[in-house]
Amino acid sequence: MTDSAVTDATRASAKPATKPARPYFSSGPCAKPPGWSPEKLATESLGRSHRSKLGKSRLQYCIDLMREMLALPDTHRIGIVPGSDTGAFEMAMWTMLGARGVTTLAWESFGEGWVTDAVKQLKLEPNVVRADYGQLPDLDRLDWSDDVLFTWNGTTSGVRVPDGEWIPADREGLSFADATSAVFAYDLPWDKIDVCTFSWQKVLGGEGAHGVLILGPRAVERLSEYTPAWPLPKVFRLMAKGALAEGVFKGETINTPSMLAVEDAIFALEWARDLGGLHGLIARSDANAAALDKIVAERDWLGHLAVDRGIRSKTSVCLTVEGADEAFIKKFASLLEKEDAAYDVAGYRDAPAGLRIWCGATVDTADIEALGPWLDWAYATAKAG
Repeated sequence: MTDSAVTDATRASAKPATKPARPYFSSGPCAKPPGWSPEKLATESLGRSHRSKLGKSRLQYCIDLMREMLALPDTHRIGIVPGSDTGAFEMAMWTMLGARGVTTLAWESFGEGWVTDAVKQLKLEPNVVRADYGQLPDLDRLDWSDDVLFTWNGTTSGVRVPDGEWIPADREGLSFADATSAVFAYDLPWDKIDVCTFSWQKVLGGEGAHGVLILGPRAVERLSEYTPAWPLPKVFRLMAKGALAEGVFKGETINTPSMLAVEDAIFALEWARDLGGLHGLIARSDANAAALDKIVAERDWLGHLAVDRGIRSKTSVCLTVEGADEAFIKKFASLLEKEDAAYDVAGYRDAPAGLRIWCGATVDTADIEALGPWLDWAYATAKAG
């Protein structure tokens, strides 16, 4: 038996002594904020109409907290919409695209989803710019006379755009940013973003089903001046009687929201405020990503799918595993789940076989650090058969 085989066998037989206290590493829905419990949620709005004075005040409070935590300027409107991030982004596409050319960027599965919508559903002929998983296309060669659609942080590839410098201030088209794994983890340049979408279930650790749509002034102008050629479902309609439906951005949702999900989001936002707001959240994500980087650097069999650190996600970190295929990763992840050492760490089904570890602010750095020895154990155990 070789030295490496002996080491693997030893690791396989010796489970680590310490487990992550909260082994929640899923990339969506993500870990709840530390200290969360259902008993801590406000319940006065439950069982009440979302259109009651109380219901609207809680929805508006949630919007106000998001504005504060994102340091969002008054020029941008915030609306709570149905369908999670997908619903929010599709609402933006269906209501605003078609006024000019469209460029869609795709370097992971959700970006590819927007390509499919643009081509097959809206019957547009977009300029599609692609890159392989783990990479970015050349962002400096885009035609900004087009509307440009992209994911700020590719949840399934672990790749993010480096900053907003590649988005010109004098752009003719609109910038559409699917930022669901980026908001609350990066200091976003709001002057470069015309349309932004996300859901509470990512960096805030909130519940699914609800999306958030942020519109800058140029997006509002597009809505006011352009009517798409296709019919719009009721849940997508942002215009009423020829004017922007301003109530949507004041807590008057298009359809009935879950007030329980709203109260859950409020809990997370108040937790974030107590941390110091956006910069407190960013600091926690940075510390978690650094802890995982250290684990990767210490192991020859583990690597980053995004090799370039400048475009590597700090939230949905995607890892390569030496010699692994889909079956191996499934076994690897199952071993960790069975031991309650880590949940939901297998990579996305359309991505290259590997691991995906959520490092957003709701995860504690100590739990990332405790994960390292368990990755060793699972790797050795899976290899030993």
